[in-house]
Amino acid sequence: MKLVLDGLACRRAGRRVFAGFSARVGSAGVGEGYPAADAGAGAGAVAELRGPNGAGKSSLLRVLAGLVPVAGGDARLDGLSLASDPAAFQENVLLAGHLDAVKPALTVRANLAHWAALYGTPDARVDAALERFGLGPIAAQPAAHCSAGQKRRLGLARLLVIDRPLWLLDEPTVSLDADSARLVAGLVEAHVAQGGLAVVATHIPLGLAASVTWEMRPQAAPAAEPTHADDPFLAGSWG
Repeated sequence: MKLVLDGLACRRAGRRVFAGFSARVGSAGVGEGYPAADAGAGAGAVAELRGPNGAGKSSLLRVLAGLVPVAGGDARLDGLSLASDPAAFQENVLLAGHLDAVKPALTVRANLAHWAALYGTPDARVDAALERFGLGPIAAQPAAHCSAGQKRRLGLARLLVIDRPLWLLDEPTVSLDADSARLVAGLVEAHVAQGGLAVVATHIPLGLAASVTWEMRPQAAPAAEPTHADDPFLAGSWG
């Protein structure tokens, strides 16, 4: 499996976040960065996305997940094109964003059971995921009572409940202790060993084997920004 980004661009709220981003990761090619990858990186199935705050790392993940429309270029996952067939592309993607996607009113177990029911995966995976992330003892507790680290682990436990070949992880180790961070790194490596891909936005090296580095840098705004009419979220009645 191979993920190729070809001149990908993103606009949010009428502002260009990044443009011309080209990179790749997967079994059939070497990593390419922004504009060029670490020269020592080999063909790998994990891309560690690096760059300062505001460089567009989270926005890139949201574009790949289909939460922000493609503003230029394309992303291809094997034969699937994000620009021409976004629904088919997104069927292969699982995003663990900066927020945890945890419903505070539901119990810890009910949160995961909701995702299992939504994606039609066996309910047995819920208990296995809870145990793997050390959440079994608090499974009946409302998620609102969880600590920040417990909520983070609960959000990441979806990785073991939902089957998707491409994982998009946005700062997955935030709020985690050292043992939990190592657990996440181990899960990513196991996913890769089974033929999956992962793009991980992180400021902290995760020590992942067979990884490439994608570097992003903040881009200066053009001299004359296009009007909001070019942005689907700001067009029409929003203008």
